[in-house]
Amino acid sequence: MTRFILSFLGSIFTLITMGAAVVALSIGAVFYVYGKDLPSTEALAKYSPPTISRIYSSEGKIIDEFARERRLFVPADDIPDLVKQAFISAEDKNYYTHDGYDMRGIAIAAFQCAQSGGSGCRGASTITQQVMKNFLLSGDRSAERKIKELILSSRVESVLDKEEILELYLNEIFLGQNSYGVAAAAQTYFNKTLAELLPHEAAYLATLPKKPSNLHPVRNKDEAISRRNFVLKEMKENGYLPENDYEIAISQPLLSVQGGDYTSFRAALPPRDYFTDEIRRQLSRDFGEEEFFTGGMAVRATFDPELQDVAETALRHALEKYDRAQGVWRGTGLKLPEDALAEETTWRAELARVDIPRDVDLDGKWHPAVVLQVGDNDARIGIEDIEDDADGHFISAADVTWAKKQLEDGALGRQARVAGHILERGDVVLVRALRDENGDFQRWSLRQIPEVQGGFMAMDVNNGRVIALQGGFSYQHSVFNRATQARRQPGSSFKPFVYASALDSGYSPATIVIDAPIEINTPQGLWRPRNSSNKFYGPTPLRTGIEQSRNLMTIRLAQEVGMEVIADYARRFGVYEDMGPYLANSLGSEETTLFNMVSAYAMFANGGERVEPTLVDRVQDREGQTIYRHDQRDCVECANPGIAPDRAPEITSNRERVMNAITAYQLTSMMRGVVDRGTASGAINLPVPVAGKTGTTNDARDVWFIGFTNTMVAGCYIGYDQPRPLGRGTYGGNTCGPVFQEFMSAAIEKYGAGKFRVPPGGQFIKIDRFTGARLPDDASGPSVVAEYFRLGEEPIFGVSFDGGFAMGSNLPLFEDVIERPQAVTTSTGETTVVGPDATFGTVSSGGLY
Repeated sequence: MTRFILSFLGSIFTLITMGAAVVALSIGAVFYVYGKDLPSTEALAKYSPPTISRIYSSEGKIIDEFARERRLFVPADDIPDLVKQAFISAEDKNYYTHDGYDMRGIAIAAFQCAQSGGSGCRGASTITQQVMKNFLLSGDRSAERKIKELILSSRVESVLDKEEILELYLNEIFLGQNSYGVAAAAQTYFNKTLAELLPHEAAYLATLPKKPSNLHPVRNKDEAISRRNFVLKEMKENGYLPENDYEIAISQPLLSVQGGDYTSFRAALPPRDYFTDEIRRQLSRDFGEEEFFTGGMAVRATFDPELQDVAETALRHALEKYDRAQGVWRGTGLKLPEDALAEETTWRAELARVDIPRDVDLDGKWHPAVVLQVGDNDARIGIEDIEDDADGHFISAADVTWAKKQLEDGALGRQARVAGHILERGDVVLVRALRDENGDFQRWSLRQIPEVQGGFMAMDVNNGRVIALQGGFSYQHSVFNRATQARRQPGSSFKPFVYASALDSGYSPATIVIDAPIEINTPQGLWRPRNSSNKFYGPTPLRTGIEQSRNLMTIRLAQEVGMEVIADYARRFGVYEDMGPYLANSLGSEETTLFNMVSAYAMFANGGERVEPTLVDRVQDREGQTIYRHDQRDCVECANPGIAPDRAPEITSNRERVMNAITAYQLTSMMRGVVDRGTASGAINLPVPVAGKTGTTNDARDVWFIGFTNTMVAGCYIGYDQPRPLGRGTYGGNTCGPVFQEFMSAAIEKYGAGKFRVPPGGQFIKIDRFTGARLPDDASGPSVVAEYFRLGEEPIFGVSFDGGFAMGSNLPLFEDVIERPQAVTTSTGETTVVGPDATFGTVSSGGLY
């Protein structure tokens, strides 16, 4: 019997031993099979999580940020112990003692799952296992993934230490509200740094990994507080939080940015605008979109916040002035439903959801509003973020008399006399406060986003830094950047490149070109170009041709020089990549961008050196290493402490020369005439020398002005997005000129400006600007101008060029002052009479080539 019992027990023992061996072998086989071809944990040591790319102004302030996952990477050493302890208490209390997985936790979880019949199953993943899941594995819930987690967790502990694993976890974990990592979450929920978090705030963040979308601090407040208090209790029991601190922490309310208790970190950021969005577009092109949105770049922009505001305001002033002059009320086209207007809380909630521009600040902030009631004369409105007073807010009859309402069929209604002629109950509108000269409130005034649009850009002529960039009236209304993306006809603003090619080809500012009618056969029919004035002025010096923007002179000059030469100039200056060699293009009929035109004019201003425009001074990667720097010039004296206080250090330029320095000065001098007495003289009046050129295309579909001082160039264009005539009397000078004037007044006050530098190698000779005749050195008077000629080149006076176009002696010419003898005063006070221009009877009609 004893033997039988011993034999039986031996058999049982053998079976158990063999069973255990089989189980062990099976487990070993499973781990071996699943352990093959797993991702390498060594890659985690080099892991760089996707982080936010930030854009800083030239003053070092954050002005925008871009990210797919909003994450701020923080090294483990910089994460406070309080934050680490909160997450360890919430997620893995044995983190510092286990080897990547917690067998005790797994056993407890399995027991609880079995006990509940499968309904109470919970995870038992350690922080290490969660890192493996988030970084190396998928998020599916399966036994296979769990086995792989265990294998990788044991392996990673031999590659990384506990702090390195915790660093990965705390920077990678999703915590709701598009916040990844604890630093971003602290900013999102509390607008604090990690070091500023209090225990109850750190505990709340530690509740979020399990249910990031279901523990919202407002929508799920009670559950969030309950879970927060549980974490605080765990922190106390784990020895991380003293009893007294625990009692204080659990008694705290759950305050948050989402609940309106803290100001959002975004409030410190200006609204996104055309400048920063263009940086995004350009850096995404240069570095790749993925790298820009995930690479944690620190981008130092050339942006000057003060002058950007001026540029924005100046362009908006011009666009609104033009729009108001049309006398058409279009409104927003938006309306609130009738049932939303009965209660203030309802219409405010509905108005807050309306997609309408909220980034306009023009002579005061523009507020979204809704028409609540239309009376016999006035209309009562409710205004977003403005409390109603006892009397209410109104749009008066006096505020609408400028407009006719545009009807649904496009026709215009009657001239408004009362608010009800253009407004209806429920209309969503924009309004701003009108104030008197003392700043006292007068009334609310209707505003609307202009239908006409435009662009503006300003840059430093010596280093290419773009100081200001405005791509339209409102970024929130239209993100299309008209300064960099819109391709428009530059019109007469292209003419300086024709004149530059002529000056470099041996012509001078005193060269005479015939201003007379032209007929050209084209495949599209007979082309008869004309001057804006519909008049012809006969033989005229180049200077007067550009000052008065004479089209016919420009065409004849282009024919003389050759369109291939002009096209090459346009390419060298970056206006076009491959301009068609057609005469019409000499008048700016081929489309380009404002960005290209302003950049090209900068090379006139700096004496003919190539300058590359940039919106970015420097780009640094996440490690702080500079990966792009714009200015490559060598400052040979910057390290010399002995430089005199009143002298700037010497900077050696290595830039390519794109045009002769004397040519650049001659052209600049001629373009000063445009501002002083030509097509821009009525709009530009600045205390320093300014040169520039207006541009107005056929039917005024686009109007331009680009001008410069010796330090800065700025340009503007205005036109409809779907080109159509702007109307009679609309020109580059009177429409874009005021934008330049308003901006450059502020720019000169801040940065200064002076005389244009005269290059060596030339001499000044006085000529008559109407006839081109040479005058005595002591001559003075309104018709006298000192032109700069190259040394060694004897100016030829009295020779005219006609481009080779045939002419008759009876062509109709406008009888201008140039047909009469001109009286000029010498420096001794004597008067000298200069003869009239040559007539067509004394000028060769064949042209010179």
